[in-house]
Order: sequence, then C-alpha cells, then structure tokens
Amino acid sequence: MDEESELIKRKKLEQLQRQLEASQTEEDSEEEYLKEKDAILRSLLTPEARERLGRVRIARPDVAEGIEQQIMMLAQRGMIRGKLDDNTLKKLLKKITDNQKVDFTIRRR
Repeated sequence: MDEESELIKRKKLEQLQRQLEASQTEEDSEEEYLKEKDAILRSLLTPEARERLGRVRIARPDVAEGIEQQIMMLAQRGMIRGKLDDNTLKKLLKKITDNQKVDFTIRRR
C-alpha cells in the first residue's frame, strides 16, 4: 500500500512539474513576443504617437491592440514609410473607433 501511494505521489509530482515547465515556456514565448512587438512599434512610431498609444492602451486596451495589429500589418506590407506621427495615429484611431459601435442599454429596476 505504501509503495502504491508513493508511486501515485511520484507520478502526480512529475505531472505537476511538466505542467509547470509548459506554462513557463508559454510565458517566456509570450514575453518574447511582447518585447519584439514593442521594439517594432518603437521603430515605427514617433515618441508623441507612442505616448498617445500608451494612453489609449490604459483607457481601451482592445482598441490599442487593434491599432498595434493594424500598424504591424501595414509595416509588413510595406505601406509605412518613415515613422507614423501623432496625427496619423489619430486618423487610424478615428477609423477604428468609428467602426466600433458601442451599444448599451439601461434597465430600470
């Protein structure tokens, strides 16, 4: 009985260690992706545009993620020449926020 319980404990411990290693690897790859994305955006945006994007990220993370994806897509397609300034970022933000319809309802109790 003791041998069986030790065997079960050992298998459970090995399983937990594998799960921990897998989650650590996943965290590392996500952290690396975020660093690469930040470096790319840093090279594509002026300081003012980066500052605005940071403020947008605080207020509306979903919109900021959409803008970042769009900027990276435009850069991959070669449609961005030079750095995007604050005014260009404002235009992109306006396009994205105009397309997003905010719908809410008020229920009275």
